[in-house]
Amino acid sequence: MPVATPDTAPRADLLVVTGAGDWPADCAARFRKLPLVASSLAYQQPVRAARAKELHPRLITSSSPAEARAFGAYLGTRRRIKVVGSPQTDGLPERKPEPGLVLVLTSVTHPDGTGSAAPGTELLLASAEKLAAAGKRILVGPHPREDRTLWDRYEISDVASVQATARAEAAIGIPGTVFPLVTAVGTPVVGVTDPALTVPDYLLSVCSSTISDAEQAVAAIDSAQLPDARTLADAVGPVGGSARRLLDVWSRFAR
Repeated sequence: MPVATPDTAPRADLLVVTGAGDWPADCAARFRKLPLVASSLAYQQPVRAARAKELHPRLITSSSPAEARAFGAYLGTRRRIKVVGSPQTDGLPERKPEPGLVLVLTSVTHPDGTGSAAPGTELLLASAEKLAAAGKRILVGPHPREDRTLWDRYEISDVASVQATARAEAAIGIPGTVFPLVTAVGTPVVGVTDPALTVPDYLLSVCSSTISDAEQAVAAIDSAQLPDARTLADAVGPVGGSARRLLDVWSRFAR
């Protein structure tokens, strides 16, 4: 994908922002002549962002009804939000779980120059060790910014986590945007939580259970189950054709 700075940005027909932090708000102000769309492509906290009032999107989209409620609260709006699904669900793999295989969905364990770390990452490392000691095979789906050397004692997936989850009997990780997608494949997921971690309720709703101690990991994985169909539909959104729906609604508002 081509990358540009505001100073080198080519001619465009539409500006899409995925949040209301300083960077998207500054870009919206810089390119205020472009039609503006706000699309939730990763979760946001359901608390109004400080600069949300500066954004005046012609359209707001989200992946699922649950994500739309959180995104609406984040933007401080009660406007209708178009639910289009997640493009990542357009090509869901056929699930073929391998006995004893657990997918570990990492976050960023240690902060670095590219960004911060998530609370609970050390607990996730310890949980993986407990699972391995109990005879589980560990497959790691690393966050793009994660230090892979922390996990090099295990098999590291060479495909995206949504694809990798088809191999796993269950998954475990710090609740994030990928969690509903994992359950959409049919793989139950266990959430690793920390008192300092704050995520929208719908990400917790798809968890079979949550743990706050590595000693709980083995039992949680052994008993992991999918949420009910209503919870899945609310958190995942429509499956299939999502990329087309998203591009279609974007194109309607492009100049």
